[in-house]
Amino acid sequence: MLFTWLRNWRRRRLLAQPFPPRWLEYLRKNVAHYQYLTDAEQAKLRDDLRIFIAEKYWEGCGGLTMTDEIKVTIAAQVCLLVLGLKHNYFERVQSILVYPRAYRDAEEHVSEDGLIHVDSPGRLGEAHYRGPVILSWADVLADGRHPGGGQNVVYHEFAHQLDMLNNLIDGTPPLETREQYQRWRDVMTAEYHKLIDDSQRGRATLLDQYGTKNEGEFFAVATECFFDKPAQLASRHPELYDLLRQYYHQDPAARVVTR
Repeated sequence: MLFTWLRNWRRRRLLAQPFPPRWLEYLRKNVAHYQYLTDAEQAKLRDDLRIFIAEKYWEGCGGLTMTDEIKVTIAAQVCLLVLGLKHNYFERVQSILVYPRAYRDAEEHVSEDGLIHVDSPGRLGEAHYRGPVILSWADVLADGRHPGGGQNVVYHEFAHQLDMLNNLIDGTPPLETREQYQRWRDVMTAEYHKLIDDSQRGRATLLDQYGTKNEGEFFAVATECFFDKPAQLASRHPELYDLLRQYYHQDPAARVVTR
């Protein structure tokens, strides 16, 4: 009880301060999706990212000097992911480690402790179960400034963190009802196997074929596409788009059309 009261008091005190003007410049310059949000959504995102930044340990790796610009750019994309969800600021993620660019690591598999990574030609990111998230700053910046390619390393790795909330890495985050679980299983299974089939037959796919690796990677890849190529996903995979729209309580395709 005391810890919760103190945490909430610190958050209220933080949000009572004016939003740093330089941080707003970083948002507008580095997070293209920010412009598509309503005024109320932008205000919530600014509040959420301030709390997220304050409650995490940030470390630059591989010679990278940590800056406010890096923190704001990453935190904004993290908080955009869960803008429509009731969330706890990813409390299981204590640390954000950031390399200047893609990096190499000796591990090349999904380990038993829940390590998941993205390969290309070095690591772009990793998500650890009850551990840190590791990101490539060059890719975070490129994804944030130039959306539309269907890939975003921040969305990908924090989708894994959502997946891990039920202590499993199976492509199914915690849902609210039995009916939701059933529909999730039906739609995700069909779409996952369709991506595998299209990939094996050499067909072009909207979803990144890295999603064929396993169900957890498919959910992360689908999340990237949902936020980064929403209109295309809604047109070509309407059931998948609707499933993710209901889960995230966001409709990014509608934002793109109306803003």
